[in-house]
Amino acid sequence: MSTTKLSRRQRLEYIIVIVAAITIVLVGVMVQSKSQRPVPAGLTVEMSIKELAPPLEVTGKGLARELGLPLRTGKGKPVKAMGVTQEELDHATEHILSHRATTLKYYVFAAMVIFGLVYLVRLGRPDGSPVAERKIWYPRWPYVATLILAVVISGFALGKSPNPMEGTVKVFKSMVGLYPSVADKVWAFVFFAALAVVGSKLICGWACPFGALQELIYHLPILKKLKRRKVPFIISNTIRVVLFIAMLLMLFGIVGRQKGFVIYHYMNPFNLFDFDIETVFVGATIVITLVLSLGFYRPFCQFICPFGLLSWLLDRVSIFRVKIDRDRCTKCGACISVCPLDAAKDRVAGKILPADCFSCARCLNVCPADAIHYGLVGKKFTDQATLSNVKGK
Repeated sequence: MSTTKLSRRQRLEYIIVIVAAITIVLVGVMVQSKSQRPVPAGLTVEMSIKELAPPLEVTGKGLARELGLPLRTGKGKPVKAMGVTQEELDHATEHILSHRATTLKYYVFAAMVIFGLVYLVRLGRPDGSPVAERKIWYPRWPYVATLILAVVISGFALGKSPNPMEGTVKVFKSMVGLYPSVADKVWAFVFFAALAVVGSKLICGWACPFGALQELIYHLPILKKLKRRKVPFIISNTIRVVLFIAMLLMLFGIVGRQKGFVIYHYMNPFNLFDFDIETVFVGATIVITLVLSLGFYRPFCQFICPFGLLSWLLDRVSIFRVKIDRDRCTKCGACISVCPLDAAKDRVAGKILPADCFSCARCLNVCPADAIHYGLVGKKFTDQATLSNVKGK
């Protein structure tokens, strides 16, 4: 954004948030260097599950599932005697290690969310800028730049784990014994949930690498007529809910009579960031999602992502979010037309459970009545045009 349009106070805040974000990442680099764990070596099929599981930091059940064995299989016999080849063991080992959380990514996620929050609340609109100048508010390039960083750094540079989707699924996987500690997975989920609560799905909208990749593809100036068509939220959310319930039923063995089956394992697009397209289903999920993103907004987030579902529920308690001043709103539909989902429409209509809002800022510079803004819940709207701290001071 052009800092010449910002007030003196905003320019200072701009510098502070950049320095803060960089500092957070540097702290993450230092923590990461101290917490790196060696890759286990010398794992062979002559070893038992009981011997193989500890160095891989999974439970016996978790390793059995990776090897395609029943969860209740004997843990004391060599896996070779169970029909496991060395190639299968090596593949399972590689897959398990790919799920090791990179500590640095948590800091990168936090830095991106903080930048997004400050941009939406303070830096997107110059202090004192009248409604007539609304077209210069919230320029797209800071958002797009952050999305590119999310794909490049949080995605391809640092790998697929951790990510919000796995942070959700692993909590439930640990409950059936696929991970040694439930507490570790709960804390990871709490981290992502907390970022979603800070600002309406900010972790999804600004920092998630696969969400960012979908957003960038959707930004391409093609298929504009198709992009005007939106899938009704009742349909997309119903599919997302059904998938989540199906995952729980299969994971806990209520359906299928065998615990440990994870439906999302076969549609995990984050494998793209490790270049690990391990099944046809994963590859198909990635390709179909990215193609659909040309004309539909974040299809994986809308229809599949379990964290997308849970963060939609958490949106009810978000501290910062898009707010509408109903005394000013004329229901002209300007925000509804630019919103890629039903989020603006539902909020204008005052629905109790509105559609997902990804804090993309599209609606924040179109309202001719200046009735929509991003801010702290419960805080009264301040008329920007009457601020004494006008730009240039």
